[in-house]
This record gives sequence, structure tokens and C-alpha cells, in this order.
Amino acid sequence: MTTKRSSINTGVINPAVLVAALGNFVDVYDLVLFGIVRVKSLKSLGYEGEELTQIGLTLMNWQMVGMLLGGVIWGILGDKKGRLSVLFGSILMYSVANIANGFVYSVEAYGVWRFLAGVGLAGELGAGITLVAEVMPREKRGYGTMLVASIGLLGAVAAGIVGDLFNWRISYFVGGGLGLLLLFLRVSVRESEMFNNTKQQGSSVSRGAFFSLFTDRKRFVKYISCILIGLPTWYVIGIPATFAPEFAKELHIQGDVLAGVTIMILYGGGSLGDILSGSMSQIMRSRLKVMFIFLVMDGIFVLIYHFIRGIPANWFYAYYFLFGIGSGFWVMLITIAAEQFGTNIRATVATTVPNFVRGAYVIISNIFAVLKDDKVKILGFESLEVKGFGIGFYYASAIIGAGCFILALLSMLNLKETFTADLDYVEKV
Repeated sequence: MTTKRSSINTGVINPAVLVAALGNFVDVYDLVLFGIVRVKSLKSLGYEGEELTQIGLTLMNWQMVGMLLGGVIWGILGDKKGRLSVLFGSILMYSVANIANGFVYSVEAYGVWRFLAGVGLAGELGAGITLVAEVMPREKRGYGTMLVASIGLLGAVAAGIVGDLFNWRISYFVGGGLGLLLLFLRVSVRESEMFNNTKQQGSSVSRGAFFSLFTDRKRFVKYISCILIGLPTWYVIGIPATFAPEFAKELHIQGDVLAGVTIMILYGGGSLGDILSGSMSQIMRSRLKVMFIFLVMDGIFVLIYHFIRGIPANWFYAYYFLFGIGSGFWVMLITIAAEQFGTNIRATVATTVPNFVRGAYVIISNIFAVLKDDKVKILGFESLEVKGFGIGFYYASAIIGAGCFILALLSMLNLKETFTADLDYVEKV
């Protein structure tokens, strides 16, 4: 079933791209801020030593659980109510939650607001990419999403600078304030005409049917494959980058290594990687070929990383820039996911896929903890303590990294090339 498209933007720079890019900037800032201020904030709340790692994992897990839940909620709303309502609603929610995070004085309150921030953070990028993909001509979609990615990832650089220069509470206030400012300064953006045309068909088209992704075998395989190819990105962010200080000790790095600086450098490389992957996609006229190249490149970087020992801290930091370049396919992943499905469930897919990838961090981090430690509190609960393998940071990270990259590469076999795909159709659900 197709509909006529009469008002697609022909330029790369248009209001939809601008708002999605700025929204992603604030989204990424808030998303990575906890990793940057983790040590400072927990020390100010009275924690030291191994508690910084254990409680850090727990709080990160709750943020990711929030994103997992939020991905489903915002995704369904994006197909039922519209892309713009989700774009701005999610920005409002995570902005308020991050401001509240600056007022916490207990780990319990910290966890609650990280969870709610996670719910809010889940909606912006998927809605933004869906909107950009639907309002731009097919031959320029890659450029639009590339700009959203490259500008957005600079939010992590900003978070690194702010987190380093200011008190951790001020850092949260800045993130929340930026989001509220964006809502006040937003330019005139029109809803996707593809969505409006689908909405006008009324009850004859089922919109936001999340469970339809699991009831059809072909659709289910495509959906799960989109999720699995994103695992390496959050493995790199969630393990080697977030716990860079601990890895530095394990690898006998010369000098102090700060998580905030590491994450800032990683995302700086990621911004360059997204520009490169987006440009290569346009030149090669292929999403999947470029995705394969970057997955292999990132996998090689991860392999080499586990053989680095005793180098100066500055060289260690520089290696994270390479990590970032290799991982620079995040928005291409979401674009591929959006292009695989029809208009009536596109926002659901584009919003849930990245958040299921992020939510998979809960699984990744707990497997990491079980492999790393002798005893592990799953999700931080005392009653869920299990016996671990105790093999340490180095081997636990290597095993999980290998598993993530193998799953990602195998999953690519289940996806079709979508560079020139016409997105103006609906799924029969």
C-alpha cells in the first residue's frame, strides 16, 4: 500500500534535521553524563573503593532498564500520536529528571531519577531519525542522519568538558537546562507527511503494533538482527569506556586515567566515525557494506586493546579515539532499522531497537560482573547474589567483546540493503 508524497524536504539542512540533531546533542550529553561523574558523585555521597564500581554498575543498570521500558512506550506513541509529540515529550521528561538528579543525597534517590531519566532518554533519537528519514528524499537520507549523529555525539564531548570543570550537581543542571532551552527555542517543524497519510487511513491500518514484531517469523528475525548488530557499540561504551580507570590499573597504564576524559575522547572519535560511515554509505550507495566494514574495524580495535600494557595514559586515551571511530555506526544502525519496516510501525522499531541495545547492557554488565568477580549482586540486590568465575577485568571483557562482535556480524546476514528503499508503505499486521 503506498501513498503520495508531495512535500518532502529536498535540502540536507532543514528544520527536522536541525531539531533532531540538537535533541540528540542534549540526549547524548545526558546519556553519558553519569559515566563521567560516577566517581565524583558517589564519593560525595560517601562511597569509596570497590563500592564505586558496584554501585556504578547498579545505577547504570537502572538507567538502562528505564530506557528499555521507555523505548517501548515512546515507540508505540510515535506511531500512534506522531513523531513530533515523542521528540519533544521525551526531551521534556529527561530534562526534568536530570535537573532532579542534581538534588539527590542518597543512592536510592539517585537510582530512581536515573531510571526516570532513562525512560525519557529512550524516545528522542528514534523519533528524530524516523522523522528525518521520512521527510527527506531517499538519496539524501544518509546525509541527514549523518548530521544528526555527528552533531549529537558532540554532546558527549560537552558532557566531558562540563563534568570535568564543574561540580557533578551543576553538570546535571546544565544537561536539564539545555533540554528545556531546546524546547523553548525549537523552530517550526512539521509532522511527517507519511505518518499523517497513514493516520488518515484510520482503523484500516494498525499503528504502533509492538507485538506484531514477534508474531511474524520474517519480521521477528529482522527486528532481532537489528538489535544484535548494535551490541558492540554498547559493549565499548559500557565496559572499556565507563570503567576505563579500572582497566588502566589492570593494564598497568602509566599515569592517571579519568572516565570523563575517556568518554569525551571516545565520543569525539564516534562523531568522526559517524561522518565517515555516513559519507561512505552515500558514496558506496550501501548501508550494509559500510556497517560490515565498521564492525570488522571496531572488532580489530577491541582485539588490540586487550594486548595493550604499560603504555602512557595519553596513548591510552588516543586509543579510545580509535574506538570511537570504529563504533561510529550508531545512527546508521537506527537508520537501517527504520528503513527495514513500514510507516505504521517504523517509529516503534526505530525507538525500541536502540533502547533494546542499550537495555542489553544490563545483560552484558551482569555477565561481565559474573565473569569478573567471585561473588556478584545481580542488579545490585543483596538477595540476588550469585557465585562468579573471578577471572578479572581483562578476560571477562575479552570474552564478552568477542561474543558481541560475533553475534553482530552473523545478524547482518538477515537484513536487506535499504539505501534506495522507498519508505512510503505500511506493514500488514
